[in-house]
Amino acid sequence: MELSFRNEEGGDPVKIGLEVHVQLPTESKMFCSCSTAHSEEPNTNVCPTCLGMPGSRPSLNKAALELGLKIAKMLGCTIPETTWFSRKTYFYPDLAKHFQITQYDTPIGEGGRYVLKGKTIRITRVHLEEDPGKTKRVGDDSSLIDYNRSGIPLVEIVTEPDISSPAEAREFLTELIAGIRHIIDLPEDGERSIRADCNLSVGPERCEVKNVTGLKNVERALMYEAVRQTKVLKAGGKIVRETRRYDEERKVTTPARKKEFEEDYGYIGEPDLGVYNIRKIADRISIKETPADMASRLSREYSISDKISKQIVNTSVKLAELFEDLIKATDPETAVSWTTGIISANWKALDADHEEKKDDILGIVKEFRAGKITDTETSIKLKALITGQEAISAEDSGDLRSMITDYLNSNPSIIDDYRKNTKAANKVIGSVMKRSSGKYSSQDIVEATEELIKERL
Repeated sequence: MELSFRNEEGGDPVKIGLEVHVQLPTESKMFCSCSTAHSEEPNTNVCPTCLGMPGSRPSLNKAALELGLKIAKMLGCTIPETTWFSRKTYFYPDLAKHFQITQYDTPIGEGGRYVLKGKTIRITRVHLEEDPGKTKRVGDDSSLIDYNRSGIPLVEIVTEPDISSPAEAREFLTELIAGIRHIIDLPEDGERSIRADCNLSVGPERCEVKNVTGLKNVERALMYEAVRQTKVLKAGGKIVRETRRYDEERKVTTPARKKEFEEDYGYIGEPDLGVYNIRKIADRISIKETPADMASRLSREYSISDKISKQIVNTSVKLAELFEDLIKATDPETAVSWTTGIISANWKALDADHEEKKDDILGIVKEFRAGKITDTETSIKLKALITGQEAISAEDSGDLRSMITDYLNSNPSIIDDYRKNTKAANKVIGSVMKRSSGKYSSQDIVEATEELIKERL
């Protein structure tokens, strides 16, 4: 159940803004040629530049700039003619040179937006910066610093406080990350992480929960913070503007330091980097369709439900592309039936070589559409092609489908139950398994059950 938090005087509900940091998949760091590859040995992928040694000079990684511009374009930001970098001064051990090269008054993108279920979440800015090093605590009073991460390219996406619940924040991040991964081919390994700074207010003042990783942790940290601030206000207290950290083990936020203001950072222009003309670069860059946009387009163009289009795209963008090919070869209804049925159920087996098998899949479904083969024969052929395994015979498949059909005819309420919860199919599966006494594999029973149920939805 989603909760709504309001202060004691009945004021505004919770307001959430996010600062999302994405490590960009470049081979070298943002301002030097050091490798970004993960190393178990600390302080090995470093040089005078990413350590900020006297006399070293940064040089901008063009690949990082182009990846950042792709994300800015994905979010519909205004791209300026020129951009430059600034030094953000703060004294923490993970910054050996005591300043971070970032962007202040000239980000690569401003004024974007992201539409989540019809609601617009405004994007304040998208800018580039370098990652600091990594602090590792050793005991209660000591820490060690690994500077391998120092200088890895980051893009930061800053939203307006338009998110109104922890659950909505998680949903927004889920879609945003899926879109970014698709647009810039971001791998899903641990070092190329995505971290979020979570800003939340229930009253007039906000707190920031710094460097939260993982979608569940973002939601939990925001939920804890919303409850904490609400209790403080109800008790007659005031919210102190501060930076907090999220303790994953205890699932609480704790004070880290007093929250800085922009003027505390002493921004100055980075004297060792120039002014970059980026509008022409941005105009030359083309970006792929995001999964969210693709789902909306499929629903709109082919008159299928949002639920089905999202189901297909969320399984795989490649599956969605195959789905469109099936539509062109047959029709939307036929394509939906086979895509959401046996093809989707066996996608893991098909994913690696779907391009090689695509023409055969299209041919089988076209035969079905032309009435040359039955749906049972189509299922047998598709499964044999996709899995490379010997399928059950047409006669046995017909018997299996007859058993499932008989059960559904005798228990029509299963269909309504399935609409509310897909686990309702387990009743059918369990009954057929008992009746068939091991004649069919559990996978065959599950696939046939889901297919026949979906035909009745």
